[in-house]
This record gives sequence, C-alpha cells and structure tokens, in this order.
Amino acid sequence: MADAPDLAAALIAENFSRDSGGVLHVGGLPLTELAKKFGTPLFVYDSGTMRRTYRALHEAVAGFAEVDFSVKANPSPAVIRVFHEEGAGAEIASGAEFAAAVEAGVPPEKILFAGPGKGAADLDRVIAGGIGEIHLENREELARVAASAERHGVTVRVALRINPGATAQGGAMRMGGKPSPFGFDEEEMDAAIDAVEAQASLRLIGLHLFAGTQGLKAETLLGQWTYGLGLAARIVRRTGRPLETIDLGGGLGIPYFSGDAALDLGTLRAGLPDLIATLRADPGLASARVVLEPGRYLVGPAGVYVARVLAVKDSRGTRFVITDGGMHHHLAASGNLGQIVKRDFPLAAVVDGGGVEPSATAVVGPLCTPLDMLARAAPLPPLAEGDLVAVLQSGAYGLTASPTGFLSHPMPAEVLVEGGRAILIRLQG
Repeated sequence: MADAPDLAAALIAENFSRDSGGVLHVGGLPLTELAKKFGTPLFVYDSGTMRRTYRALHEAVAGFAEVDFSVKANPSPAVIRVFHEEGAGAEIASGAEFAAAVEAGVPPEKILFAGPGKGAADLDRVIAGGIGEIHLENREELARVAASAERHGVTVRVALRINPGATAQGGAMRMGGKPSPFGFDEEEMDAAIDAVEAQASLRLIGLHLFAGTQGLKAETLLGQWTYGLGLAARIVRRTGRPLETIDLGGGLGIPYFSGDAALDLGTLRAGLPDLIATLRADPGLASARVVLEPGRYLVGPAGVYVARVLAVKDSRGTRFVITDGGMHHHLAASGNLGQIVKRDFPLAAVVDGGGVEPSATAVVGPLCTPLDMLARAAPLPPLAEGDLVAVLQSGAYGLTASPTGFLSHPMPAEVLVEGGRAILIRLQG
C-alpha cells in the first residue's frame, strides 16, 4: 500500500471484486446495476465484509475482551443488526441511537451510553428502557443520572470515563492527556469515585478509557489498554469492590491515505498475554468484562459511496471531474471532518478495464463551495459524463456525519448487500 492506486486496488481485492469487464462488485453485485436501480449518489454497505471484519477482531482478542459496536460510526438499524447477529452489544451516544440499537434487536442490557453532554430527556429515555450502563463524564451529568434513577425507582449501573494522563495518548485524533470535555481528568478520579459512591441510586461498576481514535499501531493500543487496567485497579482499591466492566474504548483505525498501513491484528494478539495475566492476578479485575467498542474499524471498509459524473473539464492544467455527490453526504472524504492536512480517500472508477494509465484527477461535488472536493489528485482513468466513481472506506462517518441540508440537494439512498441481495435501508429523496 505504498501509494494511492495500490491502496485502492488492495482494498478492492480484500473486500470486493471486479468482473472480467472491470465492473466493481460489492457483495457479488455490480455497482453499475445498483446505481441504475437505486440512483446516485448512493451508499452501499456489504454485510459480508462487516461480518469478516468483526470475526477477525473477535478472534484476535478472544480471551481478553469482547467486541461491541460503536453506533455513532453508522447508526442504521440494518447495520447495527449485522453486528448484533455476530454477538456484539452496542455503544451509543444519544437517545435516538438507543432507539436504533433496540430496533436492531440489541437487548437494552447490552447497551452502554457514553458522551460528554447527556441531556435529561435522553437519560430518562434510556433509564426507563433498561439500559445496561451509563458512563459518567462530569459532575452535572452524575447528578442528572442520579436524579433520573430516583424518579424511575431504580439503581443505575454506571462507569467513570477517565481522561488519562499524557502517557496514554495516541492515535490520529488524541483524546487523552490534554484538556478535554470527555470524562473526568485522571487527577480527579478519586474525588469522582467518592461522588458516585455517595449517590444511593448509582452503582459504580466500571471504568471507561478512550485515549484516542484512528489508531493504526498495535503497540500504541496495547499501551493504552495496559494503562486502562492500571486505572481500573485504582477504582477497585478505592471502592473495595471488584469491577464488572472495563471499557477500553475503540480507537482502532483503518487505512485511508497513501502510506497508511493496516492495523496488524497479529501484533495485537501477541501482546495480549501480559494483559490477561494482569487481569487474572488481581481479584478485583479477574471477573470483569473487558469491552472494546470500535465503530470505524468494523464498518468503514464495508462501505462504498458512489457518485455519477456530471461533467469533466480542464482548468489551467487541472482535470476536474464534477459529480452529483459531495461533502453534503460524505464530509470526511472532503477532508472537512477533522483533517488538518487534507488528503484523498482511496477512489476508484466503478468501471475500469485497465490498460489506461491513470492520471491525477480532482473530483468535486455539485455544491457552490470550493470545500466540496472529494479528491484533489486521485489517480483515475479517463472519465466522461455518466461514468461512476466510488469512494472506498465509506461505511463509517458518512451520511450522518455530513451537512446533508447544505444547499438543499437530495439525500442519497443507502443499500445493504446481504446474501446476494440488495436491501434498501434508506430511501433517496
């Protein structure tokens, strides 16, 4: 995966296929036919890729952790259901995501609620619905959860989300080791424990640590998890009770850009014996359920965003391909969702018979803003009006992470490919 063409080709070879005519297939179905049937722009998700990815990670961490699905990555009930069928619980960040997970069949007791700004209405909704755990991130939230629990006459199982010290940070988007709205700072952990213990309607059963996201280095993840077990042991010592849950977050990344190397699950697996030994050696941790809750890692590679070419033009030495899709559907691919230096997602022509040398192409959307650029210099074959372009790695943080109302263009359809069938899971309009 040394350069962009190799990355796109490698992802297609790993997750999808091309037929003898060079047509890109997802889950065995040609994208040309799906675009004809459902229109463009279009998101297509392959359940087979989701299941393979989940099973590979589940096997890699077996004996150490369970794998849940972080709903924020893709909150479609149809997608959540795929992972539920594989045995995953769900991590949610709103009352609406709770409803989506329940609709997908996830039992409420297998759902955990994280996020720095949980409102009273959402808390009432999930507590009344029997949620498994709520992860506390600040003192005001602690008070709101306690008050809601009292109103419903229940004791709510809670965990403390801790913003760790600098030694635990890592990943492309560091979420620990600095001032943060997420969780209680590690320095105030003891006081936060005492505050929870003082509430009769709350039961402190766990720790939540999330030090960073989009991590591609197994060694970094292992270091963060080791740090998390140390924090969990501190909670045990403070409360005098064993922990029931240790949520080590998600943070597992996927390759998006030239030079990115995929997370090595073999290296991850090789580092687990020491963590397992740490758990077994501490009576307060030995029976705890260790949880990983990735989202992007599980669903990102399974998704393709398909746009149709509206025009092709050359302007002062740059070839522009103008499509009907753009940042209003796929903000991340435009580089406007967290990227500091904007780089191109892997793109591919939906029909590419080979034999033609690709050239650097700027792929832009239909919006009246220079921000609407899906690629700046993607290596693509010659394209013409009516051709299709596919943005890979598009299963996570796509439609629901984008400004869909901007300039009032139609919403794209979303389709799940399952068992050789294309299932419409969201209408175009």
